[in-house]
Amino acid sequence: MKLNILFGGKAGQGINIVSHILAKILVKQGIYIFQSRDYESLIRGGHNFNILTLSDKPVNSNESKIDILVSIDTKTIELHKDELKQDSIILQEDKGNMYFAGQLTKLLDLDFNLLKEELQKLRNFEENLEQATQGYNSKETKFNLPVKQSHLSILNGNQAAAQGAINSKLNLYFAYPMTPATGLMNELASHQSNNLTVFQSENEIAAINSALGASFTGARAMTGSSGGGFDLMTEALSLQGQTEIPLVVYLASRPGPSTGVPTYTSQADLNVALYAGHGEFPRIVTAPGDPKETIEKTNEAFYLSEKFKTLAIILTDKHLAESEYTLSEKPNQPIQIQTQRALPGNQIVKASSYEHDEQSLTTESPELTIRNAEARIKKQKQIQDEIENLQSIKIHNNQESENLIIGWGSTKGAILDAIQDFNVKFLQILYINPLSKKVKEEMQKAKKIILIENNSTALLADWLTQKTGIEIKNKILKYDGRPFLSDELKTKIQENLND
Repeated sequence: MKLNILFGGKAGQGINIVSHILAKILVKQGIYIFQSRDYESLIRGGHNFNILTLSDKPVNSNESKIDILVSIDTKTIELHKDELKQDSIILQEDKGNMYFAGQLTKLLDLDFNLLKEELQKLRNFEENLEQATQGYNSKETKFNLPVKQSHLSILNGNQAAAQGAINSKLNLYFAYPMTPATGLMNELASHQSNNLTVFQSENEIAAINSALGASFTGARAMTGSSGGGFDLMTEALSLQGQTEIPLVVYLASRPGPSTGVPTYTSQADLNVALYAGHGEFPRIVTAPGDPKETIEKTNEAFYLSEKFKTLAIILTDKHLAESEYTLSEKPNQPIQIQTQRALPGNQIVKASSYEHDEQSLTTESPELTIRNAEARIKKQKQIQDEIENLQSIKIHNNQESENLIIGWGSTKGAILDAIQDFNVKFLQILYINPLSKKVKEEMQKAKKIILIENNSTALLADWLTQKTGIEIKNKILKYDGRPFLSDELKTKIQENLND
C-alpha cells in the first residue's frame, strides 16, 4: 500500500509542522515515509507544499499523483488539481492546521493518543488539542494501515551530517547561513556542549579560514555552505592543499549560477567540488545518497582528512539535506579518529602557503617543488587504496544484469523506487574522487549504461569518461530545480531500455 499526501499553503501557515507530526505518528506505528519540501524564497506568503509518501514497505521518493490533498489556503487546489487522482480526497476547511492533523489521523486509522503526545511538545497545547479533536471527529476512517511494532525513526540529510560530525568528535563548526546548508549549522548549534562550539562567521571566507586555523591547533573542525558560499572558499581550499591541514567541508548544492533558484535542488555543483581551487592538490569528494550514508560518509570524511592531512568534501543537495527519510537500520559504528601530527603547544609547528621544505621554510628550489608535487600526487593514490576498504560504491537490484544504471547522491531514492520491476543493475557511486577501480569494471561488463543526474550537462558522465575512457550515451537528466519523481523516472528508464 502506498499513499501520497500533499500539504499546501502559504509560508507561515504551519505546513511543515503538521506534515512532520503526521510523519512521526506514521513511523511510530511502523509505516515507512518519505517527505520532501517545496518552498519559495519567502518568509510569508507565496505557495509552499510538502509531499508525504507513506507505505507499508520502504519508500525513498515521491510520486506525481496525489491521493490526499490538504489545502490550508485557497490556492492549493487550483495549483495542484492536475495532480489529483480520480478518487483523491480533498481536505479544505477554514480551520487551524491541527484540525487537518486530526482529520488525517482518523482517515488513516492512526492512534489519536500518538497525535496527542506530539501536540504536548508544542505551545498552545489545549487549543491545538481542541482543533485536532474536532478534525478527528469530523471524518470516517478510509484506509486501514498495517500497524506493527516500530523500530523506525525519521531523519533528514542535515541532521545526519550533524550526527556524523558529532560521532567524529567535532569541536568547532564555522559557517555563514546559506540555504540549504543552514540546517546543518542549526542542528549542530542545538547540540553545543563543552566539546562542541558552533560559530557564525561574518562571511564564508572567514568561516573556512577559521576552520583551517582551528584544525591547525588540533581541534576537529568543519565548515559548510552552498554553491555561492563555497565559491568564496576556493582560495582557502588551495591553502589547505599547500599547508596540509586537515579540513572537512560540507557542500549542500542548489541550482545556480549565482543566486539561481535558491530554495530548490540540483546536482550541478559536482565540478566545483572536484576542481575548485588553484594548483594541483589531493581531495576527497564523497556523495551519500540517504541519511544513513550521510552519517557514515561524514565520519569517513573526518577520518580520511585527518589520516592523509587533506581536504574532504561531503557533497549533498537540497533534496537530501531537507527531505525526511525513514531510518530503518543503524549506521555503521563510527571510525575512531586519531590525531597523529605535530601540534602547537607541545612544540613549534609551522604551516606555510608557500612551497616549503620539511621545516615549512619557504623554498623556490625546483628539486623540492618537484618532490612536493609528486608527494601530493602519491597521496591521492594512497587515498584511493584506502577508500577501497570503505564502501566506495553500492550495487542494487539485479547483480547479474547487463543493463547498468549509474547514479549518485540524492537520486538514489527515486532510482531505487523506479527500478523494482526492471532487470537492471544500479551502480551507486559514493566516492566520486578518488574513483573506485570497481566503477570501470562494472561499466565494462554492461551492454547498456543509463546515467541519471539532477543537472543539465551530465557532469558525472564527463568525469566517468575522463577516468574510464567509456562514453555514456543514454542519459536521463532533470534540471528544473525539482527532484526526480519515481513514477516519471520509471517511464524514462523504460524508454531508454527500449532504445
